Amino acid sequence: MRSEQEVNRAIERYSDTIRRLCMIHLKNYADTEDIFQTVFLKYVLSSVLFESEEHEKAWLIRVTINACKDLLKSFFRNHTVSLDEVMEQPAELPPDHREVLEAVLSLPPKYRDVVYLHYFEDYTAPQISRILGKNVNTIYTLLTRSKQMLQEKLGGDTYE
Repeated sequence: MRSEQEVNRAIERYSDTIRRLCMIHLKNYADTEDIFQTVFLKYVLSSVLFESEEHEKAWLIRVTINACKDLLKSFFRNHTVSLDEVMEQPAELPPDHREVLEAVLSLPPKYRDVVYLHYFEDYTAPQISRILGKNVNTIYTLLTRSKQMLQEKLGGDTYE
């Protein structure tokens, strides 16, 4: 494991290069920051002895490119769509569905997760309780409260 001084020096010296490489490959700030952390974590844990600064820089660049490629070909990345992309497709969503989606996305996270799992993934309350590690009655309460919030946001008598 490397010393704190050695790591800080490397971050000061190579952080711009690593971030630029990530942005070129990933075109996404959040993924860039994830890979940046991954690269420097590998650097900290590495036992490679570098012959020169050029060797160190080349190693960091190679690790960065490989980490970017791994992320780009990961199953999760290839089988998901960002919520921003979904929201930018109004032509594919009827106006009433868009309104419901926006209302669900505006819920606090604990309610949004329960609504998503129940209505979009068809999980039962006991299954959701196991997934989220919460009491079954808590899940029923969250579902009831989220329905009330959605009724207030969307108007109308009931949304089932």
